[in-house]
Amino acid sequence: MTVDQIKQRFGIIGSSEGLLRAIDIASQVASTDLTVLITGESGSGKEVMPQIIHQLSSRKHNKYIAVNCGAIPEGTIDSELFGHEKGAFTGATDSRKGYFEVADGGTIFLDEVAELPLQTQARLLRVLESGEFIRVGSSKVQKTNVRIVAATNVNIPEAIKKSKFREDLYYRLNTVPIEVPPLRERKEDIHLLFRKFAADFADKYRMPSVQLTEGAKELLIKYRWPGNIRQLKNVTEQISVIEQEKRIDETTLQKYLPEISSSSLPVLYGGDQEGISEREILYKVLFDMKKDMNDLKKVVSQIIDSDSSIGREEVNEQLMQRLYANEDDEVSFDPNYQLPQHSERSSPRTHKEDVQHHPDESEREEYHEIVVEEEESLSIAETERKLIKKALEKHKGKRKYAAEDLGISERTLYRKIKEYEIDQ
Repeated sequence: MTVDQIKQRFGIIGSSEGLLRAIDIASQVASTDLTVLITGESGSGKEVMPQIIHQLSSRKHNKYIAVNCGAIPEGTIDSELFGHEKGAFTGATDSRKGYFEVADGGTIFLDEVAELPLQTQARLLRVLESGEFIRVGSSKVQKTNVRIVAATNVNIPEAIKKSKFREDLYYRLNTVPIEVPPLRERKEDIHLLFRKFAADFADKYRMPSVQLTEGAKELLIKYRWPGNIRQLKNVTEQISVIEQEKRIDETTLQKYLPEISSSSLPVLYGGDQEGISEREILYKVLFDMKKDMNDLKKVVSQIIDSDSSIGREEVNEQLMQRLYANEDDEVSFDPNYQLPQHSERSSPRTHKEDVQHHPDESEREEYHEIVVEEEESLSIAETERKLIKKALEKHKGKRKYAAEDLGISERTLYRKIKEYEIDQ
């Protein structure tokens, strides 16, 4: 059976590469008895894969049981899966067969398998390795021939590190892995799914089907859908029922999409995390810092190279004025900043002033050394710290004059001294 035939038989909509790959693996492994572990975010449609595996296998005429492991209380999960004997616990008035006994010869789908207690995980591992289990309250070993397909939206390797999931069980379940991609990685399928859901709800509620404008369609595709297909279906149903105008524009659609301002940001999948990852935030901070440092180097080079008549103190003053545009110390760089031109007409100087403010070669090398050091560390804070120390040394620790030289307030200078732990 081809992938297109499988999609038609099981009502699967979409043609993204990740989805087609998952369907292809499911169809190939169906004829075997290998254990399959399906991973993917909540609401991404993992439950259709075990159905494909069961229906295309030789077990299709036997039982297929889907078990939501997260919905069964911890105290009764063993009884549900493996059965119990009469009197095994309070309320056990009769013997009861468990799912592994009922589904003998068929398939069991263990959804949210990572929610199983560790004790139950040990029992499940025994079933996978030997096909044996024991009812609760019994000492008799029973055999079962069950195909197990498991699914989870949890990062199991992380759960193993936290001792919440058995490593040996993970490798036994993960004989054949199938990853179902999240909806945000199936952008070409989003509008198709919306149209399908809209048509279904139009038939269900006997009303015209909603349609999207081009702007709304673009917004629909751009949104990251943290709840995946389940969320898309819910949003489509809300719009179909609530909106009287069946032509939905961008403004109307936006009301049904929470946190739209951050919807277009990329996200790395990591367990239950649904926002921006710490790694991405760190990358962004580093890139911004590098850009600011490049701008800072341009400023320093401009001040040094554009006019040799500018003295060291004036360099400090101009640089700090550029760094601190206001009392709040918000760093702001303007790469197009034009340095003041010093000419004899606009700023006449005596020969004595020229000598006083003309930096010698050692001073120029010192400024270039600062630029090289910052290129290695990419630290604005270190440059700022050095400039503050130089200003304090110049004015022999007098903060008032050092602040004036740096172009910042004395209060700001005091705060920076404490922040950078500068010894005076």
